[in-house]
Amino acid sequence: MSSSVAPPPLIHVGGSTLVSLRRPRHAEVTRHEQRDVTVNGLRLRYIDVAPSGHEDDEPILLIHGHSSRLEEYEDLIPHLGARRRVLVPDLPGSGYSDKPDRDYDLALFEDTLLGFLDAVGVKRAHLGGGSLGGNLVLRLGHREPERFDRLAAWAPAGSWDPMHHWALFGRVMKRLRFMFWPCLWVQSRFWFRRDWEGRDAALEAAWTYYREVYGAGFHRMYWDIGVDQARQSLFDRAHEIPHETWLAYGDQDKALNMDRGVQRLATLLPNVKLRVFEGARHSLANEVPEELGREVDEFLAR
Repeated sequence: MSSSVAPPPLIHVGGSTLVSLRRPRHAEVTRHEQRDVTVNGLRLRYIDVAPSGHEDDEPILLIHGHSSRLEEYEDLIPHLGARRRVLVPDLPGSGYSDKPDRDYDLALFEDTLLGFLDAVGVKRAHLGGGSLGGNLVLRLGHREPERFDRLAAWAPAGSWDPMHHWALFGRVMKRLRFMFWPCLWVQSRFWFRRDWEGRDAALEAAWTYYREVYGAGFHRMYWDIGVDQARQSLFDRAHEIPHETWLAYGDQDKALNMDRGVQRLATLLPNVKLRVFEGARHSLANEVPEELGREVDEFLAR
């Protein structure tokens, strides 16, 4: 897909390479106020949306997908934010948060999200997210069950047995910088169903964003997190997650056997409601934001 957007300049700080942008320049931007907070030495961009009179209600922390950003949930927030506070940060290495050229793994993301809640003064919250975000929702619920109330995860990564061949592939590709864009193009073919009317615009917006933020730290995060997700599974911890959990997937989400994996995950979670979105693929927050938002809102409000 063609685009005139060039990668942003890089700056070097203390031996690490950081993408200089703190806010979107050419990519689509959230309508909500963008804020910054430092967690464990990393600056995170985030939004904090609360309707009048609900600022102190138990909020929901939304966690975006792999290499995505908080704008992923722009169309979901109106449905969830009408009667509760909604917090959405950009994860380290993603969006317009800091992107140090360092090792990344799921534990770093978990630590960062817990530190983020501490930094914004939230002691207890609901959790929601898709793909990588769904994986982190369930991992955080397992790690600190007393801190979280209800969990909503759609198409969660980790709904598979460990895939060591994919982890090896990712480690090899990480060394080949020129392979990033072809691999991302292939991956993007599985995000949206082909007949979704918003597909072309969503892909164009995604490519504009990626070209704007790509750099050494982003490249490293992309492959490190992909490898860490491939080599781990939610199946071995699901039975220890006690929360009321809303689990969903699109019936056209066949990549890596996601549909069958989520079905299996639902049999392992002790307190789960499974929802299948017919005709949808992987990126439910893009394809069916109204249905997704309405059902998650009702689940949290019960």
